[in-house]
Amino acid sequence: MLNSLGLNKTPQATSVCVAMSGGVDSSAAAAMLKKEGYNVFGVTMDLLKAPYAPEKSSIADAKTVAEQLQIPHDFIDLKEEFATEVVNYFTSSYLQGLTPSPCIMCNKHIKLGLLADYARAHGADIIVTGHYADIRLTKNGVELHRAEDPSRDQSYFLFGISKQNLQMLRCPLARYNKEQTRAIAKEAGLNIHQKADSQDICFVQNGKYAELINKLRPDFKAASGNIVDTSGKILGKHKGIINYTVGQRRGLGIGGDIGILYVLKIDAQHNQIIVGSKEELLQKKLHIKEINWLGEEQPQEMNLMVKLRSRQAAVPASVYFNKNNQAEILLHDDFYGIAPGQGCCFYQGSRVLGGGIIETF
Repeated sequence: MLNSLGLNKTPQATSVCVAMSGGVDSSAAAAMLKKEGYNVFGVTMDLLKAPYAPEKSSIADAKTVAEQLQIPHDFIDLKEEFATEVVNYFTSSYLQGLTPSPCIMCNKHIKLGLLADYARAHGADIIVTGHYADIRLTKNGVELHRAEDPSRDQSYFLFGISKQNLQMLRCPLARYNKEQTRAIAKEAGLNIHQKADSQDICFVQNGKYAELINKLRPDFKAASGNIVDTSGKILGKHKGIINYTVGQRRGLGIGGDIGILYVLKIDAQHNQIIVGSKEELLQKKLHIKEINWLGEEQPQEMNLMVKLRSRQAAVPASVYFNKNNQAEILLHDDFYGIAPGQGCCFYQGSRVLGGGIIETF
């Protein structure tokens, strides 16, 4: 008989590695499984180092939670790996005029990459995270779906994980909202049940990513350059390309009677910001690379819903798969502000079939 995590073992015989960040979500997940009788151990990744580590780290809270739950707990030092796979990726992308999504890379390489390797090496049957995503067991194996609460859903950030690690993943918070999760933590007697949510990008303090890039890459000079329209006419000066993203309209510093303009493209090679009207921001075609396919056999073409930014709704598209893990995508309707560097996640209904990274066009 299958247990609640889908294994043919009793809970007591099932070794569960919980990725514990010290936050409410992962702590509640650990408490739930401990209450159900699973053989739970916690692992906390130490990821942040100067100059992007906060003055007070929250990961110490994970040790306190583990003690309160009376489960074994380890810290693993992945600061160098995180710097290489996530922070360096983030800074390099901005210097190339891209708008990266570092959480996708963190889940792929760190949280559900190196941590999954660690869990296997220490005898875990399953790895559990506090992600709001739905893992479903089917005759074809494990499937990744959206969480029940769309305002908390994090499935978009998980499309890059390997099939092997997806098979091992469980996300017990899939059908809960944040208030319910806090209630679980409170019921378990965990002091962190009222702890504030973490910020979007853990290594960028107060959202000041340009300041961080300047600290990490002192060799890079955030040189001013031209802001031009699509005909090449110079309209003003920018403050360095790292301060802009596709779709941005505020902070351009272009005066006069030009009207409202948006960033259409960031040309890092020529140190230019190209702007235009809202209508010029509309696109229907894009190219993606580094596709990770989570479905069964990958087709040559397929009609899917695609999500092009984490906070925007998925839209209908025809996807034409090429060789070398690339694809051409034709959106069925115009879309505002497609940003190279962001993730493109494939949905079929609620199921995530994979995704890739939007390339410069």
